[in-house]
Amino acid sequence: MNIRPARVEDLMGMQACNLQNLPENYTMKYYLYHAMTWPSLSYVAEDESGRIVGYILAKMEEEREGNEPLHGHVTSISVLRSYRRLGLAKKLMVQSQESMATIYRAAYVSLHVRKSNRAALSLYKDTLGFTVKNIEKKYYADGEDAYAMELPLQP
Repeated sequence: MNIRPARVEDLMGMQACNLQNLPENYTMKYYLYHAMTWPSLSYVAEDESGRIVGYILAKMEEEREGNEPLHGHVTSISVLRSYRRLGLAKKLMVQSQESMATIYRAAYVSLHVRKSNRAALSLYKDTLGFTVKNIEKKYYADGEDAYAMELPLQP
């Protein structure tokens, strides 16, 4: 397994990974916007043959209120089922977080997760140390609530 920065030519593989795993799907334009605007924050996991088996799509929050510190946001993360439980999601998260902290001096990283996604909640809370900051009612298109989570970053 190899974790590396995402490139424009990876976007189709990232989208395919998303379509296979997640109910929330994004247009190619959205992936391209992330890749071109924050090229150092999104990463892919590839197998020995170079196939994209996981990815993290991340950005810096552009809209801040008042004196809110600069922070990063995980837009989407996905690992194909047959490659789960290998630590890839954790490696993708850590790599992106390190880039947010070192390149952009982000104070923290935020994300949203479905209340029903126990595997992701375990990763974020138990493994990475995220805390729930808020519950966003009917955040997802199907009406499910989301936990808004945050993790402070070390510069």
